Amino acid sequence: MLDFWLAALGLMLVLEGLMPFIFPKPWRQTLRNLSQLHDGQVRFLGLTLMLSGLLLIYWIN
Repeated sequence: MLDFWLAALGLMLVLEGLMPFIFPKPWRQTLRNLSQLHDGQVRFLGLTLMLSGLLLIYWIN
């Protein structure tokens, strides 16, 4: 079970690192834009991403 979680964490880190590696300038601009959002907007984005991930995991299994 621990192997599964470590593999998932590793895959997440690889995917998170792709954008700053391939497109550093647009990635930096996107972070600037995100930092200007209100807390409620950031929370909604986080909730949407978490629910999308859960739906994807449910769909795969």
